[in-house]
Amino acid sequence: MLSLLRRRPKPVAAPFPAEVPAGQRVYAIGDVHGRLDLLEDLLGRIHADDAALPPVETHVMVLGDLIDRGPASAGVVRRVMAGDARFASFTSLRGNHEQSLLSVLDGDTRWLASWLTYGGRAALLSWGVAEDLLDEGSPAEIAAAARAAVPVGERQWLAALPASRRIGGYLFVHAGVRPGVPLDRQSDEDMMWIRQEFLEDESEHGAVVIHGHTIFRAPQVRTNRIGIDTGAYISGTLTAVALEGREHRFLATAESGSL
Repeated sequence: MLSLLRRRPKPVAAPFPAEVPAGQRVYAIGDVHGRLDLLEDLLGRIHADDAALPPVETHVMVLGDLIDRGPASAGVVRRVMAGDARFASFTSLRGNHEQSLLSVLDGDTRWLASWLTYGGRAALLSWGVAEDLLDEGSPAEIAAAARAAVPVGERQWLAALPASRRIGGYLFVHAGVRPGVPLDRQSDEDMMWIRQEFLEDESEHGAVVIHGHTIFRAPQVRTNRIGIDTGAYISGTLTAVALEGREHRFLATAESGSL
């Protein structure tokens, strides 16, 4: 499965073109995919990093795909919902995996079998849906069981997640943006699902885009975007980018503590 990881990107020496407003610090976290253990580890590192720096208004941004694949989707959702008011505001964005779950909860079973294969099965197990039902039940039965298993409050929270957030010169999304389309006209579908058209484009988007969705062995830095999905559910490395002023650096659940 490590073959899913992309090759390490070449470093880019160009000066970074975006900045966070003065008095703010942002930590953006890549795709968690049900790895509550890694999320708790990384949040501890983020808290320690923030505490070692001059106090500012601190934001923690989770870039979507909290769920599926790993064993603890329900726990990850509850952890991010709870946040940590001791040091930061918490925001989560909606990824394509959250959207897939919401579609099933709304009764759309057209892609249920595919979703179960690419991670939904692990998510529903974490919410207590019976394994034999997932093995033998009809799509309608599985969707009904999912609606019964996912608490209403968690479903409402997931449904209210935004597809993007803008802070200073950065736009935070799950997957990317459609090149050539103004940021205020981007579709939620593109921001949750787009891949190659965005990754291969080198033009300015009106903001530097911070995104996950596509796995690389290490954070991918370009002058128009930073990708931070390091395949946590496969690699054991969950990555965050710390943004302050015009500077950016990375924290991760690697033994070294940073990349």
